[in-house]
Formats: sequence, C-alpha cells, structure tokens
Amino acid sequence: MDTASAWKALATDFDGTLAEDGVVLPEVYDAVSRARDSGIKVILVTGRELRDFEALKVDLRVFDHVVAENGAVLLDPATNVQTLLAPAPSEPLVKMLQEHGVTSLSVGQTIIATCVPHEITAVECIKVLGLELTITFNKGAVMILPPGVNKASGLKAALKLLGLNPGEVVAVGDAENDHAFLTLCGCAVAVDNALPSLKEKAHFVTQGQAGEGVVQLLNLMIQGELSPAVLAQVVS
Repeated sequence: MDTASAWKALATDFDGTLAEDGVVLPEVYDAVSRARDSGIKVILVTGRELRDFEALKVDLRVFDHVVAENGAVLLDPATNVQTLLAPAPSEPLVKMLQEHGVTSLSVGQTIIATCVPHEITAVECIKVLGLELTITFNKGAVMILPPGVNKASGLKAALKLLGLNPGEVVAVGDAENDHAFLTLCGCAVAVDNALPSLKEKAHFVTQGQAGEGVVQLLNLMIQGELSPAVLAQVVS
C-alpha cells in the first residue's frame, strides 16, 4: 500500500469506540456522512444485537453494512436484508444458564450474551452439555458463539459483498473482541480509551477518546493523510 488514498473503508466498533454509553454524538454522524460522500465505505462491527439499535435510536442506514452479534449476523441497511452467519443459539444451554441463576442473559439470533462473572457458570454448562462453543470477552460483557465466529469472520463476509480486500480497510476499536478484526485489516487503530493490549497492537492510537477519536481518524482518511508516515508513529 503506497498511498493514503488506497484506504477504501473504515470498519468501526460501536460501544466505547463510535459511541459512549450507547450514544453517538452528532459530530460522529457528520464525519461518517462526509466519509461516505468522499467514497469511503463505513462498516459497523459490533457485539450488539440488531434490535438494540432501535432502542438506542441509532439509524443503521448511515452505514454501508453492519456486522452484529460479534460476527454472527450481517445486515445490509439499504435493503434491511439480514444474513445469519452462524447457527441459532442452543436452547438447552439457555435453559441451563437460567436454571443456574444467570439472570443477566440476552439471547440473539445466534449469540448468547451475559456478563462477568457468569462466564464461570457458562463454561460449566457448556461442558455438561458437550457443546462446541467459545467465550469471548468485551470488557465486562461475555459472549458465547460457535468456534470461528468473531468480528473478523463477519467483516470478511461484509467485505466480500463490497468487493474489498481487508488490506484496503482501516479498523478501529477499544476492547478484547476487537483484536480479531483489527488484525485482519491493513491498518489497525485504537481509540485513546482502548485497553492497553489493543493499543500495543495498533498502528497508532487516536488523540481523542471514543467518538472524538473516530472523528479524528475519519478526517485523516477523508483528507488523504493516513499515510505510511503516519502509521510509523503512535499518536498520543
């Protein structure tokens, strides 16, 4: 990749990255709109279920594609067509978790989600039922999905539809479950509030936290200033 103009898309996490406490600031929406007007595709890659966004009053049509449930569901916002990239949740597992007192439980189209410290109970239930499932963390959140289903696998499906190579994509995130898709893409960025482990792996860290950092990143991309020289340093 020789020039900043080679970046064709931004893949961004939602909570702690694009949004804070589920709120997307107007300046973030504006930056996403300007990016798309300039020809940059913007893909939302989130652990959340699609139904969450209606309650948050987030219009998903501002994105070219949405990867939800940590890589298990793909949405084309323009047509509202949803594609499941993994099997439905295990009903016996959901029932057993409920019987073991896991009240903080959300069941999506494919994902089963809870929060720490319920991962301990989840591991025991998965073992008893003899299921092949993996547990992924997102700070305090716990996500249960089939092996190989993560933000990278979901993003690959979205990029295939867009005719893009992962090497042409900039990815930005803040938490453990973002490692997979940041590693996949040509440029990995961590917002300033990201976990130290993510910052260590990123090409650079934004000056701003969450949405402010995403706006800074999009401005660099729009202006063609996300060059190899920029990637050679950590902005802090």
